[in-house]
Amino acid sequence: MLPESKVTNACAPRDTRIYAIGDVHGRADLLGSLQELIAKDADRASEARKVVVYLGDYVDRGPDSAGVIDRLIKGPLAGLEQVFLMGNHEAFVLGFLENPEVGTVWIKNGGDATLASYGLKGAKRCSAKDLGVLSRSLQETLPDEHLDFLKGLSISHREEDYLFVHAGIRPGVPLDRQCDDDMLWIREPFLGSSDEHEVVVVHGHTPVDAAEVHNNRIAVDTGAVWSGCLTAVVLHGKQQSFLHT
Repeated sequence: MLPESKVTNACAPRDTRIYAIGDVHGRADLLGSLQELIAKDADRASEARKVVVYLGDYVDRGPDSAGVIDRLIKGPLAGLEQVFLMGNHEAFVLGFLENPEVGTVWIKNGGDATLASYGLKGAKRCSAKDLGVLSRSLQETLPDEHLDFLKGLSISHREEDYLFVHAGIRPGVPLDRQCDDDMLWIREPFLGSSDEHEVVVVHGHTPVDAAEVHNNRIAVDTGAVWSGCLTAVVLHGKQQSFLHT
């Protein structure tokens, strides 16, 4: 059961409606469904400016990582600004293209599904010595526009009282001194912290049964690849609500 709409002290920019989407992980079908819900909601909304923030982890584990990236590039949400953040799994892809040894960990964490979506099947059976060949094959197979998309992803995005990142931030560290690794990978001490950050952090990365609203963060990774529930938090004024498949 997702949290109900509520009023908070945090505020989105004036006359702006923000949708922040959790981890997709290769579920192009769910992404399409949620984008349709967002389009319908945006059509009814009165705000002049509408923004969709994708919180990263578009690839791995699910069946159609290539389809997810293709859909994001084509941008079906006409009239809405779109912000694409990097997740740790996109970092895995880029890392593997530069250093095949990354594949040992990446493939165990769902990278085989991404490779298969680009026609490179059987990655789990590859030995360590085959990773170089597999990395070169991905370089040759990956469309240029997909590579450009991955390289162009942002680490964070700020909208008034909200900061959007994939994983979280390091408590007690000023926002302008946060490191990329934390924003891509952190769990603790971020998840267990009750500290008042400079902002409310909207994040994915750590799956939850239903979206969680805390005083200092909002978690929207509802494990879509397994649960079938892809979630977006909707922020406007001091209001918070949710859309989900």
